[in-house]
Amino acid sequence: MRSVGLGPTLPRPDAPVADAVWWIDPMMTHGSPTLDLSYRIVHELPGRLRLRIPALGAPGFDPDDLEDWMDPLGVVTSARASCGARSLVVVYRESAGARDSVLRRLDAYSARIEPGSAGGGSREAEIAPMVTAAATIALLPFLSRPLQVALTVANVASTLGTGAETLIRKGIKVEVLDALAIGLSAARGELYTANITDFLLALGNFLERRTERQSDRLLRKLLRPEPAMAWVERDGELTQIPGDQVMPGEVVVVGTGETIPVDGRVVGGSALVNQAAVTGEDVPVRKEAPRRAVSGSVLIEGQLRIEATQVGAETTTARISRFIQESLDKRSDTQREADRLADQRVYLTLGTGAVVYGVTRNLTRLQSVFLVDYSCALKLGTPVAFKSGMYQAAAHGVLMKGGEAIEHLAGVDTIVFDKTGTLTHSELAVTDVVVLRKQAGCTETALLALVASVEEHASHPVANAVVEAARSRDLQHISHGEVDYLVAHGLSAEVEGEHILVGSRHYLEEHRGIAFEEHAEQIARLEDEGKILLFVGNGHGPVGLIALRDTLRAETRETLDRLRAQGIRRLVMITGDRRQKAEALARELNLDAFYAEVAPEEKADLIARFQADGSRVAFVGDGVNDGPALVAADVGIAMPRGADIARATADILLMDDRLGAVADAREIATKTMALIRGNFRAAIGINTGILAGAIGGALSPVASALLHNGTTIGILFNALKGVRLDGETDGSMSARLAQIKDIVRR
Repeated sequence: MRSVGLGPTLPRPDAPVADAVWWIDPMMTHGSPTLDLSYRIVHELPGRLRLRIPALGAPGFDPDDLEDWMDPLGVVTSARASCGARSLVVVYRESAGARDSVLRRLDAYSARIEPGSAGGGSREAEIAPMVTAAATIALLPFLSRPLQVALTVANVASTLGTGAETLIRKGIKVEVLDALAIGLSAARGELYTANITDFLLALGNFLERRTERQSDRLLRKLLRPEPAMAWVERDGELTQIPGDQVMPGEVVVVGTGETIPVDGRVVGGSALVNQAAVTGEDVPVRKEAPRRAVSGSVLIEGQLRIEATQVGAETTTARISRFIQESLDKRSDTQREADRLADQRVYLTLGTGAVVYGVTRNLTRLQSVFLVDYSCALKLGTPVAFKSGMYQAAAHGVLMKGGEAIEHLAGVDTIVFDKTGTLTHSELAVTDVVVLRKQAGCTETALLALVASVEEHASHPVANAVVEAARSRDLQHISHGEVDYLVAHGLSAEVEGEHILVGSRHYLEEHRGIAFEEHAEQIARLEDEGKILLFVGNGHGPVGLIALRDTLRAETRETLDRLRAQGIRRLVMITGDRRQKAEALARELNLDAFYAEVAPEEKADLIARFQADGSRVAFVGDGVNDGPALVAADVGIAMPRGADIARATADILLMDDRLGAVADAREIATKTMALIRGNFRAAIGINTGILAGAIGGALSPVASALLHNGTTIGILFNALKGVRLDGETDGSMSARLAQIKDIVRR
């Protein structure tokens, strides 16, 4: 037995997990009413648990919330709650510690429920109207006429009441038309028609709400923060505490099957980590020092010691969760236009019905016309498609701030890249080691070893790149005397009796009197190639050059080609580098334009100039000084290693340090908008056909309701299914298609 209060606790050593029963300790609820959140394992197979949870049958408990809670756990493949059986079935991938992780996850759910604050029993509330209508239809043949009328009135009263309330509060909406159609059938004594129509409307509403909620669930399921417990090294011992209580700088130990509770840096151990819940990567990755670890990831095998850098509300999963929640509340121009057109078509339907009745005096045709509803497919299909696109993007490492970001990205024709950290990696790399003065023992290897031995005392990016180049070649350290460092110029040291100078050309020539003029041709060639030069000299004159360059991302050229193929008219680079260097890179990448030696405050002005020419601009950046440009652009895209201000002001965040994600995002955006337009045309075309059939008397009210709801459900299903990237295989989409099929089963 274990006692659970308002926070997760540890199992007693003498309590086997398999026999555990959980409950809320009544002494810890402070007198507030609460649900019985105990459970017990009633059946178990390898990779599958069935648990009995009495609370699932209680009023006010939302089974969807429990399923949502279990889904993000890395080892869980499916979770299904049954209110009737008061049970939860969890299917998970077998691995060491996976079973215990499932039970701990359920414990965390119990701990997060505040007394009296469980969900609203939404599933039962949605199903009840269908059950009532179906029972009414089944009973009608066995009742007398007065009882049939009474039962029908009781069954359709809710629909009629909703219509009247909508008319008073909101005006003429689709609920008013539904109430009129059903009310007319009942008033004319067409009891079967009234009840069957009411059942079809209830069924359609149920499926529409479930589908819309599932589009939200797909996102929250992917990105919900994991309330993991953490084993922390304190005073030489391991102590388990809630993950949000870990302090920055503390070392957390994570074992097989456990969830990483913090963002941090690996300082020990080696492990295979599943990051799917955070980055969408299907393939586990190996982590070891000094790689970065992300909260919400699950260890498949091995053990890690992680120094916490961001904890609690500052972890990746917590920030992403807030980002997504804010995104769900944002409405795009397309959504607002869909709502406007949907409302217009309610009046169209009402007016058409009035004309039909005026001409034919046929109430049956009037009922059929009133049951044709454009608004559901238009109003629901658009946001569901946007949310599906957001989910698809997140699964490919891209976070979009709502439908507006998708809409705007689909419409851009110009993409402006800040060079460093986007087209190139932020780190420099040594490309050339040039010996200028031949002397005994002075080879390229010896020169690199010499400069690295001196530069290791500096901390700037150039020095780091030189030292890393020497390490990668296993070059030995060369002993030297004390190093003198002149900020922003260079440094010097005594090496084997020689005074070695390393730094900028200006430093060596102007301050030290070492002329490099006779090597001007070699220097010009390297600078024309866009490389940074480190000059080396001694008391006898120039010794050598070390050339460095930003590391061009391997996928940069392919990404730019993909963007052109997707209809991007102009690709532009902005950089603070010298014109010569920027021009070399622009030629190499075949860019349409470049702007060099740009001050940070000028970036936003350049964006505004493009927009003044009628261009719709996306800006990709990652720095503190990119914030104004990200805001000024029609769409701001922030790289994953970007500064906090860049990430806060961007419309789109890349979760993976991969430039190809920009092309993925653009492709998803354009296909999502195409899907919305296709669904819009289908909704208008099909419902217009149904309306024509109703006007002509070819469709009864029941047939009209059936066809309309079938159309709406089909459009919603198509919107939820979403889009697929070019080249994406059936296998890579199998998980998402399985989720869609699960909706149908429910």
